[in-house]
Amino acid sequence: MSVVSLVTGAGSGIGAATCRVLAERGDRVVCVDIDADSAQRTADEVDGSIAVGADVTDAADLERAVTTVVEQLGGIHNVVTCAGIEIGGHALDVEPETFRRILDVNVTGSFLTAQAAARAMRDASHGGSIVLIGSLNSQAALPGASAYVASKGGVLMLGKALALDFAPHGIRVNIIGPGVTDTPMSAATLADPERSAIFLDRIPLGRAADPAEIGRAAAFLTSADASYITGAFLPVDGGWLAK
Repeated sequence: MSVVSLVTGAGSGIGAATCRVLAERGDRVVCVDIDADSAQRTADEVDGSIAVGADVTDAADLERAVTTVVEQLGGIHNVVTCAGIEIGGHALDVEPETFRRILDVNVTGSFLTAQAAARAMRDASHGGSIVLIGSLNSQAALPGASAYVASKGGVLMLGKALALDFAPHGIRVNIIGPGVTDTPMSAATLADPERSAIFLDRIPLGRAADPAEIGRAAAFLTSADASYITGAFLPVDGGWLAK
């Protein structure tokens, strides 16, 4: 049976790039996105993949998606949780609904995805690997980003806790911390010379990441080469956190 890898947030950015990277190494890729049309567009570009529309904040939606994958492809071996949102705002002004929404997608969504997939891995008794997409903001705060920083800090500790709970079932869980990455989410910042310079000046490598560079980190952590790595945080940030 082929290795099956499920990627959330597959419609664009890091998620779409991760789908392509995993497919290039031979995985059957399941492209999951709340926007089913976007998921399908990515799947159309990736050989041997399928698209599933699902909301990562809806447990029933994810259980349905996982059941569909198991029935169609025979199981799930790897998961990469790329679905996420970022909404800035000064902490004095952020609306409670906005704060809750960011935590719901970034933290609860990561948890529900990992939980649904891990149950399938446990039931199949073959173990697996789960990679949560955190951020450099899992460890370093920025002004005007209290909700996002809180959510990504939560993703980091969630991943560590899941690594402990899932280890007896042979399921590894690790966290990637992308830095500034050239995605639609960052497009406005990177297109603004003044704002872009503020960020790029803080990166020792002096550039934003290509989304595929994050995807390749996920490919490593879901590979046999990382078979003894679990509960780890891997910054892919051009050196930002080294300062």
